[in-house]
Amino acid sequence: MTHSTSPGREFLSGSTDAIRIVPLHLPEALTKPIKEAGPATPPQLTYRNGQLLTNVEVFTVFWGPAWNSAPASGILTQVNSFFDAILTSALIDQLNEYSVPGYKIGHGKRTGTVTITTPHIGKSVSDHAIRVMLQHAIATNHAFPPAGPNTLYFIYVPPGTAVVQGGSRSCQAFCGYHDNIMGKIFYAVMPYPGCSGCTGGLLPIDALTSTSSHELCEAITDPVPGQGWYDDVNGEIGDICAWKTKKIGTHTVQLEWSNKANSCV
Repeated sequence: MTHSTSPGREFLSGSTDAIRIVPLHLPEALTKPIKEAGPATPPQLTYRNGQLLTNVEVFTVFWGPAWNSAPASGILTQVNSFFDAILTSALIDQLNEYSVPGYKIGHGKRTGTVTITTPHIGKSVSDHAIRVMLQHAIATNHAFPPAGPNTLYFIYVPPGTAVVQGGSRSCQAFCGYHDNIMGKIFYAVMPYPGCSGCTGGLLPIDALTSTSSHELCEAITDPVPGQGWYDDVNGEIGDICAWKTKKIGTHTVQLEWSNKANSCV
């Protein structure tokens, strides 16, 4: 069973692996008492001496045949366009305040994309199955770039497929997450936003780019969860500002926590 210690922090039972999630968007009536009470501890990310992704290299993976036809194929194109624009944008520039000696955060790039139909993906897929697929694809599929110190695989799951990790299920407990395999393979998992808790009143593409930006910024600043920039009470850079959005050009992104500004920016 997965247990949570704050809205954006979840841990796999029986494991020391921290999984960082995009929490569900809750109705204002449910969050108002929390907002009025305020956080128990003011947010302050501290550096835990781990690695950072300095010039992130995003490779997008769209799993399932649904991505080959409309309407999902249109979403695929828009997601790739989002990364092409956002990886050299002000969103990445603002992360520079989290640079440390040996890790200077700068612009990134999208290195490619692939749509895979094997192995078959059903109505649900586990994080374990995603890890197995990813490791096998890196080893055998020449379309996949090798894992490197800046490589970040973004795995998009098609409409109608739920993701299960740590006993929790997308659209019931989370809308996306990032993690790592042995500190060498960095990845994010993005279920299709097929419920109100994962659209937050946004169009599906805007919800997907918002949650993708959440996980992108967290993976850059804390690729091995809890070993980069982290707050023991409030979680990672995106957790503190979940579901607060802005536009960069035509793209919807989530605000991220700034230690310098002491606010979500």
